[in-house]
Amino acid sequence: MEKLVSSWGNNVKALPHNYIFPPELRPGNNLKIPFTTNIPTDLSELENYHHRFQTIQKIIKASEEFGFFQVINHGVDINLMKETRKVMKELFEMGDEYKQKLYSEDPLKPCRLYTSRPTYATDGNLHLWRDSFIHPCHPLDQWQHLWPQNPTKYREYVGACSVEVKKLASRILRLISEGVGLECEYFEKGGLSGSMLVSLNHYPACPEPSLTLGVSKHSDPNLVTILLQDYVSGLQVLHNGKWIAVEPLPDAFLVNVGFQLQVH
Repeated sequence: MEKLVSSWGNNVKALPHNYIFPPELRPGNNLKIPFTTNIPTDLSELENYHHRFQTIQKIIKASEEFGFFQVINHGVDINLMKETRKVMKELFEMGDEYKQKLYSEDPLKPCRLYTSRPTYATDGNLHLWRDSFIHPCHPLDQWQHLWPQNPTKYREYVGACSVEVKKLASRILRLISEGVGLECEYFEKGGLSGSMLVSLNHYPACPEPSLTLGVSKHSDPNLVTILLQDYVSGLQVLHNGKWIAVEPLPDAFLVNVGFQLQVH
């Protein structure tokens, strides 16, 4: 198997050659430009009739202009978010022997741990500085038994959080439907919001972060992605031909508009 970056990355002082991207593909130079002022949306304002319309239009405008927005006061318990982030981090800190049991290069395996392999998205021979873990989470009772038993609280916290995030995603889709003049339950009735995946991306500390990438430039193919960032800025959005940073807001979720939603 490809060796996980989390198993050896902390022991190197320089990047291996197959992790060094050519200058034109390296991270943008705008990592310090704050983006939070452009896209935070306070969902508690929806409770106020007079603010509801403005809040929905704010979501629509951010979706059209940036393809991203952040939501605060979203209804997901803050402590649950912190505990979920904690067990996710612990998963990648487990011993190599245990992680090898979770590892698979088979893309058809529903629950698997893997690392970056060279693809067309990375110029054919370059690796991303990242390990990933992916599994379905909805319906919960159909998939939860396949999840890791360690960390011991993984199933409990990730399961509880995924249920709440599914509610949040459905709520956001209803608001977007309302904002563009569709029936509020348009996506639910069309069967377009049924499946849901948990995808964990782990980026170990990197000795030369300006030379590599954790994720190549891409667009998500699904309806929406609900992203729980950590507290380190790294995500960038292409806007008017320039890459600008999305600074993480404390206890916020970032919503990414996917291709399916753009088509609809």
